[in-house]
Amino acid sequence: MNYPITLLAPARDLAVGKAAVQAGADAVYIGAPHFGARQAAGNSIDDIAALVQYAHPFGVKVQVTLNTLLTDDELPEAITLAEQLHRVGVDAFIVQDLRLAQALLPYYAVHASTQCDNRTVEQIAHEHAMGFKRAVLARELTIDEIRAIHTAVPNIELEAFIHGALCVSYSGRCYLSEVLMNRSANRGCCAQMCRMQYDLLDANMQEVKDDDGNPIHQRYLLSLQDMDRSMYLRELIDAGITTFKIEGRLKDADYVTNIVAYYRQKLDAMGLTTASTPSIYQYGFTPNPEKTFHRGGIDYFLHGRTPHMANWDTPKSTGEPITNIQDLHPGDGVCYGDQGFLVNGIRDGRIIANKPIRLSPHVTLYRNMDVAFLKSLHAERRIPVDIRFEATVDGYCLTIGNRSQAFVHPHESANNPDRAYQTIYQQLTKLGDTIYVPRQVSINTHDFIPISTLNEWRRQLTQSL
Repeated sequence: MNYPITLLAPARDLAVGKAAVQAGADAVYIGAPHFGARQAAGNSIDDIAALVQYAHPFGVKVQVTLNTLLTDDELPEAITLAEQLHRVGVDAFIVQDLRLAQALLPYYAVHASTQCDNRTVEQIAHEHAMGFKRAVLARELTIDEIRAIHTAVPNIELEAFIHGALCVSYSGRCYLSEVLMNRSANRGCCAQMCRMQYDLLDANMQEVKDDDGNPIHQRYLLSLQDMDRSMYLRELIDAGITTFKIEGRLKDADYVTNIVAYYRQKLDAMGLTTASTPSIYQYGFTPNPEKTFHRGGIDYFLHGRTPHMANWDTPKSTGEPITNIQDLHPGDGVCYGDQGFLVNGIRDGRIIANKPIRLSPHVTLYRNMDVAFLKSLHAERRIPVDIRFEATVDGYCLTIGNRSQAFVHPHESANNPDRAYQTIYQQLTKLGDTIYVPRQVSINTHDFIPISTLNEWRRQLTQSL
């Protein structure tokens, strides 16, 4: 079964959701007030309703995460919450708890969260039999495993992560935080133990040494680099993926704008049919994943086991390596390992830092905050529409996009037909305060029509859109 390609973006809150829409998302996923796998990213029903109203005119769908495991007492509340969210126009729910899924499936579109451990043909076939519309695959699957699932269960949509942070354990199967900190990742409160420092000890409880002979002491041994599968989009599509998911429901609008625009341009260059309304984008920047939160990029098991998946030096954003210090600006952030500083200026070919620093010889510096780039992060999305205006027997007919309306109005010859034509054209194409932009314009009359009348007709049609 063929599905249009969907670029799915995270929304920490209403503002980030709007940024995702403007940057080019076909759908956004956002946390509900409760029961989402990120407790720090809950949103009110009013804000989710506002996002729906903002996104739907662009053809962008809004999905809500209800993807924690639920206690018996919580299940009725979660069902009621889903009903409330459905009434405000939410398009789908991302669910882990199968009891909740069973309650929602007869009525709503439900997606099986990656926390359902979606990594085998048998699991996906079971979810399809239950009625799930889509399965969010485990990140660890290879391209061959994805293809095998699609071949065996072709009538369920398959969603794959393509960018963002990685868990050190199998998707949906990590209990490290629960065991060590009594904070369950499956209940939305992961303590991120994989981003902490550890010693590596042998069987005799002695510190193991690295290749340089240094003890592996207080290193970030479990901190994986980020996923970046931007080079493999066509391969993923051929294997059966129809939704590309960007991780990051705790990320800010700068990150989401940059990463969504990056993948939007890649997908559009491939000439693919997308799930939202075809749009025109204007970016004030050149998308670059290294310019916002970035730990380095790996394809993560897509073509077999990935070497050097972890960054032992830091769990933080490393950004881009600095090749020319003249490219730096005051206010930029620079890091080396787990340390960093701000740039106050450049003088005589040297960086003036905001604090005293001591660097080892031949250390590599990275810029993890580019203030000029962040200031340029602006995206605008418009929907192109054709405009047609023609005289009728008793007036005129105006068509904008897929809306047409006839208006009864007397015909009056213009003293200056060319100027009358230009007036009609100018007033009917004034779509600047809407989400639309004129594409092809056809006008077959040179009659005189008052500007106020033309403006009113245009407003009526754009409002109906």
